[in-house]
Amino acid sequence: MTIEQLPPVAEMMREGGLEPKKQFGQNFLFDLNLTGRIARSVPDIENIPVVEVGPGPGGLTRAILTAGAPRLVAIEKDSATAPILTRIADASQGRLSVVYDDALNVDFSALGIDEYAICANLPYNVGTELLIGWLQQMASGAPIKSMTLMFQREVAQRIVARPATPQYGRLGVLTALIADARILFDVPNTAFVPRPKVQSAVVQIIPNADKIRAIENLARIEALTAKLFGQRRKMIRGIMPGVDWARVGLTGTERAEQLSPETFARIAQILMP
Repeated sequence: MTIEQLPPVAEMMREGGLEPKKQFGQNFLFDLNLTGRIARSVPDIENIPVVEVGPGPGGLTRAILTAGAPRLVAIEKDSATAPILTRIADASQGRLSVVYDDALNVDFSALGIDEYAICANLPYNVGTELLIGWLQQMASGAPIKSMTLMFQREVAQRIVARPATPQYGRLGVLTALIADARILFDVPNTAFVPRPKVQSAVVQIIPNADKIRAIENLARIEALTAKLFGQRRKMIRGIMPGVDWARVGLTGTERAEQLSPETFARIAQILMP
């Protein structure tokens, strides 16, 4: 049996007795047009291995394989999906392998892939934490060629936000410093089971080698963004008193939302121990 010959996802879920689990932040995507569109958005998908996080019953998994990925490693925390994912793996002609573990604990460098793309409908409850971890890995030279990820639309807007906008914050700073990011398209909540209260969006993040070379310590910058955006209404001199802000061309009366990503990097490099 080929991937195309498998029963519909909903039917395989019924047969496997699988239900979405709230504690895992699961919202399954059944719309074949959407899963196909997401998979085809992965740059050079026919020539690069893909890592998927949170495949659930395998809707996007099947789309990635159908789009031609030569190899797919799916990382799934919920072992109850095993009967369905095993059927997909059997039909994949050896292209799909499944790791049953929490993606937050998985060492991607141990997956046996020289370079890879990440494509995922991320669980709502850990999506931001996963993204920050991947950005840190990219800054350290991890061979991530692209990330095509679905988030709540509010989170997607924060990832691509620019200074002096309401959405601008930690995610916008960290992403802009090492990558180029854009929202590809929105996904209505009606496409999911169960239906979430919020809309979603697919974001594509491509590492930028020139930006990465210019960054010395992304973890230090992340700590700075947490400190300053944690009190974003206050002037930065009120949050970090005793700092000679003139050394980085500032007066100290600025607020976090006014600082460019490059300014955050400069502050972290010059003023933070």
